[in-house]
Amino acid sequence: MIRGLCLLIAFQLFSVSCFANEDPYEGVNRKIQNFNDFADAKLIRPIAVGYDKVMPNPGKRLVSNFFGNLVEVGNGLNNLLQGKPKQAGNDVSRVLINTTIGIGGLFDPATRMGLRASDEDFGQTLAVWGVPRGPYIVLPFLGPTTVRDVFSRSVDSRLDPLRYYYPVNHRNSLFGFSVLHTRSQLLAADSVVFGDRYIFFRDAYLQRREFQEKDGEIEDPFDDEF
Repeated sequence: MIRGLCLLIAFQLFSVSCFANEDPYEGVNRKIQNFNDFADAKLIRPIAVGYDKVMPNPGKRLVSNFFGNLVEVGNGLNNLLQGKPKQAGNDVSRVLINTTIGIGGLFDPATRMGLRASDEDFGQTLAVWGVPRGPYIVLPFLGPTTVRDVFSRSVDSRLDPLRYYYPVNHRNSLFGFSVLHTRSQLLAADSVVFGDRYIFFRDAYLQRREFQEKDGEIEDPFDDEF
């Protein structure tokens, strides 16, 4: 991991010196986004629409609580790595309370107790450490990201408790269900996309990431939609 981080930092320094434009791969990115849009329109979105219709709102809240509880583990560690021990303690407390009193994370008593959820990942940790964002890229199926966030995804995946759930077919089913649930939550945002879809998603992603990296100290222009 340390070797990978060093390589990332070296590449980022190179990319900053070589690319004044943070989207130097636009041509390739557009083709990948077109593929993603096609796959979403033909497969993922129709299933998400069906799920949204048959799943009652109380059930959706339970699902959101369950998967949200899993990411609290990564939230806590990343807050600690960012030098925020108080928030890290908050995250650990949320995991303990919601996993026990909240029946495996299906309910969220921690919020009612004043313990607010955070939203941290290793990409934000790298930003705090001063690692540059690097060029914007689009990945097949995974969508918008940056060079720094590609590396952070591999770290975040190892902090996800679901990764260590067996048997594997059950784990994969839960992962697929998580993707489906997340896509259903974004159905309302489909109607707010306007103009050039590529530019819209690129700007939305980069501005949202900046908002997260600065812990909300700037206005989030996409808060209502995303």
